[in-house]
Amino acid sequence: MSTPLYLSLSVLMFIEYAIWGAWMPVLAARLLGPLKMSGKQTGWIYATLPLACIISPLAAGQLADKWVNTELIIGVAHIIGAALMFIAARQRKFAGLFVVMLLYSLCFAATLPLVNSLMFRQLAEKGLDAGKISPTIFIWAPIAWALAGYFLTGCRWIFKTGSEGRDCLYLAAILSVVMAVSCFFMPETPPAKSGTAPILKAMQMLSDTNFLIFMVLSMIAAGMMQFYFLGTAQFMQDMGISSKNVPASMAIAQVVQAVATLFLLGLMIEKVGFKWTLVIGTACWSLLYIAYVAEKPRWLIVGSQSMHGIAYVLFIIAGQIFANAIAPEDIRGSMQAMIFAATTGVGLFLGTQLAGVTMDTFKKNDKFQWRPIFAVPCLIMLVCTLGFILLFKG
Repeated sequence: MSTPLYLSLSVLMFIEYAIWGAWMPVLAARLLGPLKMSGKQTGWIYATLPLACIISPLAAGQLADKWVNTELIIGVAHIIGAALMFIAARQRKFAGLFVVMLLYSLCFAATLPLVNSLMFRQLAEKGLDAGKISPTIFIWAPIAWALAGYFLTGCRWIFKTGSEGRDCLYLAAILSVVMAVSCFFMPETPPAKSGTAPILKAMQMLSDTNFLIFMVLSMIAAGMMQFYFLGTAQFMQDMGISSKNVPASMAIAQVVQAVATLFLLGLMIEKVGFKWTLVIGTACWSLLYIAYVAEKPRWLIVGSQSMHGIAYVLFIIAGQIFANAIAPEDIRGSMQAMIFAATTGVGLFLGTQLAGVTMDTFKKNDKFQWRPIFAVPCLIMLVCTLGFILLFKG
């Protein structure tokens, strides 16, 4: 692969996930803390992205496969998203913040599968093996997410912005502007112009029982990540970890994710296949929640972040590569869109609702009872792991 192409695709992946990593892990602490929102309200704010992922990726994938260059869709969506993030940072009421975050999420959700689609398309056009090359590009996603966390922690140490927590939204807005500008320098990726409606062709693949099992179990497993995102920041603070250290502590997951993406992902797929790669991924999430249920010592809570990083690589990214590998070339944009709609959309939305209700149910005297809260995703992830072992052929 040429150096200019590698740099272009890596920059695209890096900024996309830096934006997401700037606000996703720590916004819940602002909602539950300074803004005094309930677990259910926090769940609905976090549900805006999953809701958007049910709609936007499918529409964006259709556009990219039939009518509009992929890089143009990404650029326009991020310009609008930047403006909305600046507005979100000024919102203090649930209703106003929900509306703004929903509009933002509709823009951001459209870009998530398109970044993957653009990468896979460019690699295919150059005759490169996506299964072997994509990990060297995917690695920039966790690096970006981790650096966003460490940068935010540094800002909180220097500028004392941790108490309000709105700094994460401002950082995401600035990065969105950078992303939009970067799209002008991306390789042109025109639509494949499939004759059949691409999304309908992608949905026809659900008639394959093995693929349907993969999609259903993926939705359930992805949904359980919302317990991690909604609960971890506040959980860490309740366990005695300072708020200014929370972003850096959670960023351990992305450091490990980066290493696993580069050195473990391709090796696992090659040596044990997709099935056992996905099984190990779900098992790692189970271990994370087991550590959370234990609640102590603090070093175990911080160290268990590595399990999330490994799980994300061996489940989410491996699943995206699996979907690309089995999809016909003319619907790969729509296939990535369908994966995101199922996991980041339906899965995360249902997971958000379950997490919000669970957190409210086990809240006494304004304090969360974390052990029963995290026991719920722990048990569900163990069932998903068993489901992949018994039902999925790989």
